[in-house]
Amino acid sequence: MTPGFWAGRRVLVTGHTGFKGAWLCLWLDRLGAETYGYALEPPTQPSLYDLANVDDVVRSTTGDLRDFSHLHHTIDRTRPEILIHMAAQSRVLLSYEDPIGTYSTNVLGTVHVLEALRQAGRPCAVINVTTDKVYDNKGLTRGYTEGDELGGHDPYSSSKAGAELVARAYRESFFPVAAASSLVTIASARAGNVIGGGDWTPDQLVPDAIAALAQGRPVTLRRPEAVRPWQHVLDCLSGYLTLAEKLRSDAAGYSGEWNFGPPESDCVAVVDVVEGLAARMGVQSAWERDERAHAPEESVLQLDSRKAAQLLGWQPALPLSVALDWVADWYRALSGGGDAAALCHAQLAAYEALRAEAGAREAALPS
Repeated sequence: MTPGFWAGRRVLVTGHTGFKGAWLCLWLDRLGAETYGYALEPPTQPSLYDLANVDDVVRSTTGDLRDFSHLHHTIDRTRPEILIHMAAQSRVLLSYEDPIGTYSTNVLGTVHVLEALRQAGRPCAVINVTTDKVYDNKGLTRGYTEGDELGGHDPYSSSKAGAELVARAYRESFFPVAAASSLVTIASARAGNVIGGGDWTPDQLVPDAIAALAQGRPVTLRRPEAVRPWQHVLDCLSGYLTLAEKLRSDAAGYSGEWNFGPPESDCVAVVDVVEGLAARMGVQSAWERDERAHAPEESVLQLDSRKAAQLLGWQPALPLSVALDWVADWYRALSGGGDAAALCHAQLAAYEALRAEAGAREAALPS
């Protein structure tokens, strides 16, 4: 990341009222960007967006991706140089309950974003945020690479794979990177299971675990043995921002698909994450198995992020053990009366320092 790149840059974030979106807007404000947002009202109560007063640092428009006219007007009015498309129906279990809403938001919503940009006719770099779950999960024990087949065995996963196909079709049909006249550049970003302070999303592991452990009771787990690629929200967002910088300057080199996941050592079972949080919160009986029937979920999922490491110079800065420290510290401080915005900015400053130290060490290595 290059902090000076963002100063005065016009950035539109869809989904800015969500957990990741709120963190991103706070970070963009620190970087000096002129940040706009388009999203529904905050999806949870409490929400990081409200607690951290994110509305103070972003020019917010309340709207639904499926309302093309409203979205088109917002894009035409804000004239973004960079658009980070995060708005989505992002819950696997909810996608079984509301497949129509999931597909219309995730697939048609992406069509609306890209079509509005096409009609606006202005230069814009687009980061299309999807998920590690877009791959056709074949039960592989290795990490999935960007060239592996798309799929998805549930409505959420397949809808996000559909959003990637939409992005690919728009790039090839309307915004070919080889065409000098192409104004819009598109890259898709696939991250792992993101954790961090300020997440209250229902049916997600860390919010459910924090709520239970704070009350001294065990966490009820649907699939304690399921393995996922865990990463802190700031590692994930640093990947998006790094990719956006590169895409803005070199469409041919950085369009396409990118994985942003943790090292293989941080792809661990659900139970390991819960026991790690329990140890940090002083709870002995960490979890119990939920014996009820549930919708199917994949047992193992890992990402191979070597492409991002080699071509973007991106690496996670927070090992899972440190990420869990930061998560537990954030919620503990908030429950003790801490200010959510101050807690976020403190961790953002610490993260920026870690990145700067890593950059200085790399620069000092012999060429």
